[in-house]
Amino acid sequence: MAPLDWAALGGYFLVMLLIGLWSHRRVGNVSDYFTGGGRMPWWLSGISHHMSGYSAAVFVAYAAIAYSYGITVYVWAFLPLALGTAVGAWLFAPRWQRLRQRYAVASPLEYLAKRYNVPTQQALAWSGALLKVFDVAAKWASVAVLLNVFTGMSMTVGILITGIVTLLYCTVGGLWADALTDFGQFVIQGVAALAMVWVVLDRLGDGAAGLGTIWNRLPDGHGQPLVGPYTATFLGAYVVVKLFEYNGGMWNLAQRYMATESPKAARRSAGLSALLYVVWPAVLLFPPVAAAVLLPGIADPEKVYALMAESYLPAGLVGLTLAGMFSHTMAMASSDANAVSAVVTRDIIPAVVRCARDLSPATALLVARVCTVVFITISMIVAIEADHFGGVLGIIVGLVAAVMGPISIPMLLGLLPAFRKFGPRAALSSWALGLLGYVLVKFVLESTDQTLVIVTPLVTSLVVYVAVGLISPEPDDTADAIVAALSPASDGDGDGEAVTATAAQPAAASGAID
Repeated sequence: MAPLDWAALGGYFLVMLLIGLWSHRRVGNVSDYFTGGGRMPWWLSGISHHMSGYSAAVFVAYAAIAYSYGITVYVWAFLPLALGTAVGAWLFAPRWQRLRQRYAVASPLEYLAKRYNVPTQQALAWSGALLKVFDVAAKWASVAVLLNVFTGMSMTVGILITGIVTLLYCTVGGLWADALTDFGQFVIQGVAALAMVWVVLDRLGDGAAGLGTIWNRLPDGHGQPLVGPYTATFLGAYVVVKLFEYNGGMWNLAQRYMATESPKAARRSAGLSALLYVVWPAVLLFPPVAAAVLLPGIADPEKVYALMAESYLPAGLVGLTLAGMFSHTMAMASSDANAVSAVVTRDIIPAVVRCARDLSPATALLVARVCTVVFITISMIVAIEADHFGGVLGIIVGLVAAVMGPISIPMLLGLLPAFRKFGPRAALSSWALGLLGYVLVKFVLESTDQTLVIVTPLVTSLVVYVAVGLISPEPDDTADAIVAALSPASDGDGDGEAVTATAAQPAAASGAID
């Protein structure tokens, strides 16, 4: 890269660190650190939700699919995000906000100890934290691939640099730092991505008209919505997985809704994020789709976006584009670190160490920051060994998408009135048998069918949860009160502030584990 590119990249990292330092002043306790104190504007929450939902894997693994198969990656990988988030705007987002507002929780899993029981909470907490280590590791590995192409830097050094910078700002500033850096990253990524689209259109030779004429020049099948291994069954499974994952199964995204000021703000936040998932991935993925015409025969498709940037963009914009690629990884990784730290601090440690249940505010905040450091450090170590886990896409699709169902189904369905009598037996059975289904398909049968690997644990968990809950219901006054407190009021205001708040108090699940 040219000196101007290095300056752009260095300036990006400096801005992220300055935002972290500024955010430090807004963090006075654990609530501020994990949920922004419930003061986050809906538009900032929505942009942060969107930016935290995908990473530099877009420019590596997904760009490779766009180059090799065409537009199918937009259809199966990103339209499900838009659909799932839009459904969640109505069904889940306001409930997450009420959960924080009425029970003063700082972790998405805190309510599970009262809604089900402590063993259920711990099972989901431990397995979800382990899953997140691999999820974030895949993101570090993705951005290291890009650094390697642009600079020749080794994968290990690239992972360490990205992880350490992220560690500094998210540990200092908490969720406020995450959200504000997400916004700054969104702006930077916007400039870089639009510049790349402009250059690609110019290379195609038709200017803006190239958006309409390129389809006749693409290889066979690249204009089809579903091709190769990406079948209708795969799409259907992915839609259901993302419905759960992006509405709270991915804990960091639930935090964005918890951080808003009201149920209405949470709903608007989800709506904005859903709209961005329709528009923005199409902008990001157009260049690698067009690369099948402009740069045929690339040996390693995962490097296509980086190679296009190096070949087509002038000095300065290359560094800005690389910064834009960094932005998605750092947004997701920092928010995941904050969410996992919340779960470890609020759910796991108090269950294991009794004296940790009565920490002073200052000590609790220190523990939260230490947990963030530990999580990011472990995820970087796993990233350095990413090839041993099936590579970047192997981790994202093969592990994360498959295991997400068993972890998220009891947590999310437990918020809804239709499942209020579904108790610990349904939750733990769903979690255990769903994970067992994944192990059997992936490691016993050694299936290479991505659709089967994703569908089996998801369907198993969903069917078991519903079946056990219907056959063996466990009515509980505390669970009823929690579900009622999270539901809209019957007086037509859509938010339910006055009607259910009083009833909720006896069941308060503010993190205490008896």
